Amino acid sequence: MKKRPGATGKGLAKVRRGGVAGRKATASAAVRPAHRAKHLAKDLAKELVKDRTTATILRRLRTELAAARKHIAELEASANTDFLLDIPNRRGFERELDRAVAYIKRYQASAALIVLDVDRLKPINDAFGHAAGDEVLKSIAATLTRQVRASDMVGRLGGDEFGVLLWNLSETDMRVKAAALEQAIDGLSFVFGGQRVTAGASAGVAILGPHAQAGRALEEADRAMYVRKAQRRHET
Repeated sequence: MKKRPGATGKGLAKVRRGGVAGRKATASAAVRPAHRAKHLAKDLAKELVKDRTTATILRRLRTELAAARKHIAELEASANTDFLLDIPNRRGFERELDRAVAYIKRYQASAALIVLDVDRLKPINDAFGHAAGDEVLKSIAATLTRQVRASDMVGRLGGDEFGVLLWNLSETDMRVKAAALEQAIDGLSFVFGGQRVTAGASAGVAILGPHAQAGRALEEADRAMYVRKAQRRHET
């Protein structure tokens, strides 16, 4: 008698084993995406931490850079400023004069340069000390600043020499203004050691036009100042 076709015992066992293995493989396949998701979450967390750290570092660097730039600006300002009178020193004045000349040439503007030398400052220093001389210089700087517009500039070119940059003045107006500045300084008086003293100043001028050069303008105004100083000596 023929046996009906069907699974043998070994075949059934193999099927059973295959069924178990299949279920395990299926379960393992189901676990893998969750495992990957867990690793991805960890990686993402690490990247977020890294990003936050980078952002913090960038913020700190920006803050430090801003502070460094501010410090540099302060150093540059102090390098261009007379510490006693709180106005531009020669370096600062010449720097602004160079800019003014460049502006004049580009936009066909005009300006005037006045150089003033304080009279009788040395006798005041010799008789009453340098503190007295410093008081005279401070008063002269304040007087010059009051006599000019906000757009103009007053600077200290040397020990007792001042420069004044005045915008949009004709040559006639420039000479009138120079005389007015002399008069304002001549009107100052000081009391040192119970004595009343005066200083005064002599002014030289130079016009700044389209062909002006900063160095030559300073030399021209300086020469004119010495001529004016000699005139004032004969006048007194």
